[in-house]
Amino acid sequence: FRLGYHLQNLDYWLLNDVIWRKNNPMPNFRGTRFTNAHETLIWASKSKKSKYTFNYQSLKCLNDDLQMRSDWMLPICNGKERLKKNGKKVHSTQKPESLLHRIILATTNKGDAIFDPFLGTGTTAVVAKKLGRKYFGIEKDKKYFKAANDRINKTQIIEESNLDTLENNKSKPRVPFGSLVELGIIKPGTSIFDQKKKVIAKIMVDGSIQHKESAGSIHKVAAKIMGTESYNGWTYWHCNVDGSLVPIDNLRQRFLSKNI
Repeated sequence: FRLGYHLQNLDYWLLNDVIWRKNNPMPNFRGTRFTNAHETLIWASKSKKSKYTFNYQSLKCLNDDLQMRSDWMLPICNGKERLKKNGKKVHSTQKPESLLHRIILATTNKGDAIFDPFLGTGTTAVVAKKLGRKYFGIEKDKKYFKAANDRINKTQIIEESNLDTLENNKSKPRVPFGSLVELGIIKPGTSIFDQKKKVIAKIMVDGSIQHKESAGSIHKVAAKIMGTESYNGWTYWHCNVDGSLVPIDNLRQRFLSKNI
């Protein structure tokens, strides 16, 4: 709470406070207080207007296609992950890699730099290295520093091809279907189809499409055919490209790859 107070006094903007709920907390053996079953994390940007990274789609996928909430149920550090020497814990508050994995995945991108001013036994650096991030840290305790250094050196980076994550829709430039018509990428009069080629529509000069008695946007006509309030026309409609039937979204992605 003091940290949050001082951050606000320095004009940092508090984006979220996150509750790490420990599903296996250490019990309070004396029975004099509640068991400490959670810790509070503060997520802040340097100012209210600062740009920040939030990988919404990746977090949603991580949570079985549900929005990630601000209360996280994760275990404390134990088992093989817990560093020990002569049967005793090297660090009493070593954080679990699962916690740092979620934090780093949520708020950074591949190649970003991460700084931990209280590195401890190096959990932040270890997970950052695995996820293809640059990492820096400070640790004044020589025992912890050595443990962190040894641990980091043993850490293997996840293969580059496996580090790609889902892009946020908001980060993609919006490309109306009509723009593809204006640019001649797809021409008026072209026929487009559903995936099974049972439904046919024709593209008009203004970017609308016509199917039997229905006319409108690619999304509106697709929704009417499917009997829903809305539908993604980019994935419903297909066109012939070099002899193959592909979603019209392929044309949009091809345009984006050349113009971003």
